[in-house]
Amino acid sequence: MATTTLIGATATELARLVRERGASAVEVVEAHLRRIEAVDGTLNAVVALDAERALAAARRADRGGDGPLRGVPFTAKDNFEAAGLEMAIGASERVGVVPETDATAVARMRAAGAILLGKTNCPPYGGGIETDNPVYGRTSNPYDPARTCGGSSGGEGAIVAAAGSACGVGTDSGGSIRIPAHFCGLAALKPTAGRIPVTGVIDDEGQIGALGDPRTQVGPLARSVEDLALLLGVLAGPDGRDGGVPPVPLGNAAEVDVRGLRVAAFAAYDHDEADAATAAVLDRAAAALHEAGAIVEEVAPPAGGHDITIEVWSSYGGDLDSLGLYRLLRRWDAYRAEMLAFGAGHDVLLSPVSAGPAPPHGALSGHTGVDPTSFTTLHSLTGWPAATVRCDSSPEGLPIGMQVVALPWRDDVALAAAGALERALGGWRPAPL
Repeated sequence: MATTTLIGATATELARLVRERGASAVEVVEAHLRRIEAVDGTLNAVVALDAERALAAARRADRGGDGPLRGVPFTAKDNFEAAGLEMAIGASERVGVVPETDATAVARMRAAGAILLGKTNCPPYGGGIETDNPVYGRTSNPYDPARTCGGSSGGEGAIVAAAGSACGVGTDSGGSIRIPAHFCGLAALKPTAGRIPVTGVIDDEGQIGALGDPRTQVGPLARSVEDLALLLGVLAGPDGRDGGVPPVPLGNAAEVDVRGLRVAAFAAYDHDEADAATAAVLDRAAAALHEAGAIVEEVAPPAGGHDITIEVWSSYGGDLDSLGLYRLLRRWDAYRAEMLAFGAGHDVLLSPVSAGPAPPHGALSGHTGVDPTSFTTLHSLTGWPAATVRCDSSPEGLPIGMQVVALPWRDDVALAAAGALERALGGWRPAPL
């Protein structure tokens, strides 16, 4: 089968092709390895390629297996442990560190038949709004290499969007999955907090966890909403090691009726407002959900979520005493309660992911004052599930995604509404790279 057909297929389509013997797993993996070779000199997205072991896994997959992702190539952000692959996480002091085990998310992907191609670039220790570090350098956007892919799951966003990987896993504590997905035109999900174990995900303090930072979640990036639902089914559920993951059953997005869903749409939050092109896409997205039978009103959620997040970020410097931290957490609790009261009248929150499309490299760093996270951080504070789906393009041809948020544990509702937008407005489109 032609390489262009294989790399343009979704993860769901590839799994079906391999299962029905329309293509071999070896053909699928070889096509994606060739694509990485063709594009990664421009993107600099893949920092640890595992080609030989990927091909060996593909040969095993062709001999049998019945996992739902059998033969599907994937990548993982470099803050996930993957046995035998260097895990520098963009930090000079970690060069040469090679884990002996897989993170739970990586292990579950492999157990489902998916084939790890390699690890992808991120800011140092996996946190930041632009993907650049002193070990591997900067990752570029496949729609315009002069622009950022965002962060911190920027390498994942770039290589999946450029069709070098069918799907991937990243982490998100304030927008780190959603912003790269928006900048790179992908579908993605920050799931409900505690839906997917974070075992084997590392930052500068070591293993992350629900008490250390309840905002940080593992989530999938892909090129279709259908893929997100498939991957969520593989990744979700307790692993016996992460104490922050309760045994809450998954709903089925395919069984959610969009008709009658109450949608709150808003183009401004706290200190940010969508630019004209993004606001126009939001209007089209709101109209699409209305056409699908949802009840849409223009109303914003309670203010202050981004301001509280800025205080949380500021506390990392060590200047906040224990009483100050305690009071900050109490304000966080109060905000979560306020959001739940707002959510009693709304099933879905629809907004931009960020105020505009991907800016040039460097625009989100230093003292420019440009913060792309005003629309995303509130949903990390609440822990609500937040999907991203491409809905249109800017005048320059850059992707513009929308953020589709549902109430806690209703990841199925977020995915159902995102799927309705994808069907109406087009979703992922190949990059010109």
